[in-house]
Amino acid sequence: MKFSRELIKLDCEKVVAELTETLKEQVYNQLRRHGAVVGTSGGIDSAVVAGLCARAFGPERMAGILLPDKDSSPDSKKLGIELAGKFGYPYEINDVTEGLRGAGCYEYRDSAFQQVFAEWREGWKAKIVLPANILDSDRLNVYRLAIESPDGEKKEKRLPLKAYLQIVAASNMKQRIRMLTLYYHAEARNYAVIGTANKNEYDQGFFVKYGDGGVDIKPIAQFYKTQIFQLAEYLGVPESIQKRTPTTDTYPAEVSQEEFFFGLKFMTMDLLWLGKEERYPKEEVAEVMGLEVEQVERVWNDLDRKERTTEYLRAAPLGI
Repeated sequence: MKFSRELIKLDCEKVVAELTETLKEQVYNQLRRHGAVVGTSGGIDSAVVAGLCARAFGPERMAGILLPDKDSSPDSKKLGIELAGKFGYPYEINDVTEGLRGAGCYEYRDSAFQQVFAEWREGWKAKIVLPANILDSDRLNVYRLAIESPDGEKKEKRLPLKAYLQIVAASNMKQRIRMLTLYYHAEARNYAVIGTANKNEYDQGFFVKYGDGGVDIKPIAQFYKTQIFQLAEYLGVPESIQKRTPTTDTYPAEVSQEEFFFGLKFMTMDLLWLGKEERYPKEEVAEVMGLEVEQVERVWNDLDRKERTTEYLRAAPLGI
């Protein structure tokens, strides 16, 4: 079979039927739990997982937990509530701001912002981004900090390693305290925690170890991001969520996942990745995608580098 853009398309009816049966088998028989807890962020991935769980267990045997903090977009809560209404399951809102404040999340992060921009203050917007599209040139994963004052003045500067590590370490507290909260709700109900990481996030390391990576079941970790959108449409996820740009919802300024980590449009990345995994000739992939062979090689090398350098995230604890 020749390489084609059609290869990314799923038989959604078949896939959803298989996923719901597997979820029931794993939750009821393997884990011996009575239902499912899903952290719902208003994003496409958690929406698909919530839709799958509502089908698998019925809305009366699942719970959606919304976990905003002071940096979260108001859209996240609004869309999470809309999603619960669509699939008919109960939800709870646990604002994790005070827990994060007590753990030092904002203090550690903001002091790192100020290492780069001394004028930065709470109330300013800030995000970290990668500067280049990997189709255009090879790049090192060197992040930049972009800030915006309340009156709209914007500045951007390359992040020194120390400040970058401190920002990421502090920000990762958000995923970890959210997972702690999800396990409270799961254990209080004797439910399982169902993960929401897709293939792009899991295989490339765009998740937090023992944070959003610390779950009981990973039902969508084998599906490319573009396939998640296919499943969302089939399941009837609200259009407002389907049309929302995927974001990290982590920093005081909104930043898309493509801007922050992936550096490429999902459809392009996923098709190139599929071609790589299925061992299609790079020349054939380049022709179908309308790219130069060197561009395909650049993306394939970036995928290999991310998988290799984030292997420790997927590894089980080492024994002695």
